[in-house]
Amino acid sequence: MVFDAYRLPEEHEAIRAAAREVCDAEVAPRAAEADDTATFPQASYEALRAADLHAPHVPEEYGGAGIDALGTAIVIEEVARACASSSLIPAVNKLGSMPVLLAGSEELKRAYLPPVAAGEGMFSYCLSEPEAGSDAASLKTKAVRDGDAYVLNGAKRWITNAGDSKFYTVFAVTDPSARSRGISAFVVEKEDEGVSFGAPERKLGIKGSPTREVFFDNVRIPASRLIGNEGEGFKIAMKTLDHTRVTIAAQALGIAQGALDCAAAYVQERQQFGRAIAEFQGVQFMLADMAMKLAAARQLTYAAAAKSERNDDDLTFFGASAKCFASDVAMEVTTDAVQLLGGYGYTKDFPVERMMRDAKITQIYEGTNQVQRIVIARQVLANVGSVFD
Repeated sequence: MVFDAYRLPEEHEAIRAAAREVCDAEVAPRAAEADDTATFPQASYEALRAADLHAPHVPEEYGGAGIDALGTAIVIEEVARACASSSLIPAVNKLGSMPVLLAGSEELKRAYLPPVAAGEGMFSYCLSEPEAGSDAASLKTKAVRDGDAYVLNGAKRWITNAGDSKFYTVFAVTDPSARSRGISAFVVEKEDEGVSFGAPERKLGIKGSPTREVFFDNVRIPASRLIGNEGEGFKIAMKTLDHTRVTIAAQALGIAQGALDCAAAYVQERQQFGRAIAEFQGVQFMLADMAMKLAAARQLTYAAAAKSERNDDDLTFFGASAKCFASDVAMEVTTDAVQLLGGYGYTKDFPVERMMRDAKITQIYEGTNQVQRIVIARQVLANVGSVFD
């Protein structure tokens, strides 16, 4: 059951219903297998693709469904409720292609958005490096101009869906003396000569979504694949994250909702001392706290999604707040769900142990929650006297 303080517009309720129908039938039954085998859920991808839910954010003019930021968040939430690994299909397609949408030339948009919309290739985002995680300005990957081309050399780490994605937004240094103002963004294709991938990381959760290093060895790409202008890459990267942190918040909501649904059903069936454990006040208090915090996280996330669609001035604050709060709630709710299921919660007989493992990454990627709190505090200090609403 989803609790809302207000009723969503009918179009968004319809998006939720359509996404839930597909996910309950085609995605949820495959979630455990994707986790057990640590393989990309291709069948779930095909189901999402058939329903036009694999990249719902792509505008209609580029062949996409044209679903707005709130609708896209709802899609990701519903997919994550069924399978967190599969939710990284629409989420990372948005993350990878958002720089092109925000700053790419019309030529780039026409070249790369239609294939993503058609499901002919996914789009990943390459920012992090071995020595540049939270300190994203300390990139080492270089892009050197050579006539009408750029030559890229370096390595990216922790790249979601790497190897399975066809397209990559890559941030590289074009002016080593300018630090963050010397970073530029490019589109790189999987088939470009010199692109290679490391072995899949062995992870705690989201095992069905591959995470690999991406290597660039004298990768020569046309200058037309520059996103925006030289030196604008860091600004594009940060603006992208303002929008896509909302999608991680939505993923966290879905994981938490799935865990709450499972726990609420279980405690009504589990009998102890001659009655369902749902009748015990201690259990009820846990469920109440889980539902209350999840409802609060949902309202914050939906508000942030609306601000993303409008590109409001306070999006940085709301994007960071939604991601941080919703992911903390997801970790708490999934942990409590395991507790409510007792010994069964600790086994793979039920999905809550997977959901708990999956929830953890939402507190880490697209900026750790410690970094989110720094971002939030800076916004507060820079806007003393302002009201965030």
